[in-house]
Amino acid sequence: MTTGLQTQTLPARDKIWTKDFIFICMANFFIFLGFQMTLPTLPLFVEKLGGSDQQIGLIVGIFTFSALLFRPYAGHALESKGRAFVYMTGLAIFVLSVGSYAFVSAIALLFMMRVVQGIGWGLSTTATGTIATDLIPPKRRGEGMGYFGLSGNLALAFGPSLGLTLAGRISFASLFLICAVLGLTAFILSSRIRYKKVEKLEHQSTTVKFDIFEKNAIQPSILLFFVTVTFGGIASFLPLYAEESNIAGIEFYFLVYAVFLMISRTFSGKIYDRKGHLYVFPPGTALIFCAMLLLSWLPSTVVMLIAAALYGLGFGSVQPALQAWAVNNAPENRKGMANATFFSCFDMGVGIGAMSFGAIASMMGYHMIYLTAAGSVLFSIILYLYLYVKARAQAAG
Repeated sequence: MTTGLQTQTLPARDKIWTKDFIFICMANFFIFLGFQMTLPTLPLFVEKLGGSDQQIGLIVGIFTFSALLFRPYAGHALESKGRAFVYMTGLAIFVLSVGSYAFVSAIALLFMMRVVQGIGWGLSTTATGTIATDLIPPKRRGEGMGYFGLSGNLALAFGPSLGLTLAGRISFASLFLICAVLGLTAFILSSRIRYKKVEKLEHQSTTVKFDIFEKNAIQPSILLFFVTVTFGGIASFLPLYAEESNIAGIEFYFLVYAVFLMISRTFSGKIYDRKGHLYVFPPGTALIFCAMLLLSWLPSTVVMLIAAALYGLGFGSVQPALQAWAVNNAPENRKGMANATFFSCFDMGVGIGAMSFGAIASMMGYHMIYLTAAGSVLFSIILYLYLYVKARAQAAG
């Protein structure tokens, strides 16, 4: 009898799909759906307001930099004020800022509200990764983060296409209000989660002045930076690039990308858990590199969709593996800061990519965005191999 109870208890401890995990996945889906619907439509909105390519890049970039500035605070607050406070505050700010877009009629005001939205996004996305980490059994963290990532990927499968479709049928004001309602749904779902209670350590310092990153998460986070530079080019300029090149079906690019992203998440996390990042990062980044070269060429819709599939497989493998690597290396009381460090580099990659690509597009054309992005991915592969060889040499010595 006792043996039977023990065999039932052990698998329960390793269970991923608990009620709270399902709730955080659902909340993540709705907030990402609202976000993804604005991703390809915001450049069109800026263009309608009379903005240039450089202003589009600036408006996309400033969002990520404001998120970046608040991620260290979010990382500390997760360990001091608790998961619920940070997550729900971030969601509330996001809802209010996106809803305000419905009433914006000037680029300067849009710029200001993008800063506010970035704050909400920085708080909520740092928190949600940490909450998911709390809820996933440690020995299944790579697999669990892959499943958690599917909630955002599912939103990505529908969000950009839905946003572009609605932008052609309803006003931008109505579109942004719908996105705010989706964020509100995430807020309601988040109120149903039982969050991990933070434990204040007696020796833990309350001084956070210079503590803005988790050192054990630096390597995977820097690698992520050079990969997510590519995302800034796609999110900001691919719809405009396709329109200029007379390439139809841009809404299907995001759908194909998301489908292959989800496919990769079903197996890449398990490969990471069993064999490590060597079997995930190099092949994943090689696929992203090929996708960037195809987008720089972009002769037809078919090539664009092949690039979407390659990018989805590559990014869907690389991102959760790097996040699991960053979190696993951090001490238990620094998981929040590890996630903050990880997403800070994500933000920097997207922001620097969007801003610099705006200038590149104005001077040399949209195709040069993706050649430059391919160079950034190639550098990440070289840097990874250097770090890997160095770590092996240190372990052997």
